[in-house]
Amino acid sequence: MPYKQFEEYNMKVTDDVKQRYLSIIEELGEDTSREGLVKTPERAAKAMQFLTQGYEQDATEILKSAMFKESYNEMVIVKDIELYSLCEHHILPFFGKAHIAYIPNGHIVGLSKIPRIVDVFARRLQVQERLTEQILDCINDTLKPQGVAVVIEASHMCMMMRGVQKQNSVTTTSGFRGAFKNMETRTEFLKLISEKLS
Repeated sequence: MPYKQFEEYNMKVTDDVKQRYLSIIEELGEDTSREGLVKTPERAAKAMQFLTQGYEQDATEILKSAMFKESYNEMVIVKDIELYSLCEHHILPFFGKAHIAYIPNGHIVGLSKIPRIVDVFARRLQVQERLTEQILDCINDTLKPQGVAVVIEASHMCMMMRGVQKQNSVTTTSGFRGAFKNMETRTEFLKLISEKLS
């Protein structure tokens, strides 16, 4: 399914997940009849559906819906794309920014579609490494550009709130295809995403 705002919830899924959250909260020792918790299982069920809506969306179709023939063949960069995802190991959030570039090879894509495909893959249970690869491969396989580059910088709550509890750590992952395997092109991209434009 192409990208769309997520406002409708599958009531069967909502009810099933709601009952599971109710059990979890009770098992943790809380009183689920307490005023502040009465609606929490349903809210949590809907939140989880929202946060995993990427399973119902097709990133390739999103890109194909806004591909245009164009002779432009220089680097196109969309940087500082906010992303929010859930670590598949602890189901805790990780969040940060993605920086994406491609060099067209006969086709460009509507700029809003690049952040949308980030959302499609981020709104799943993820690891940052796979998220980087999925975005990279989707753009490379669909647009067939001269090259694609993806860099993601993210903070992981599973490292910040539990485990090693390192609040200031940031994880960076990167991937390069085609022309970005060339050191000069890659360096230009990395320089441009690190600069602040005035």
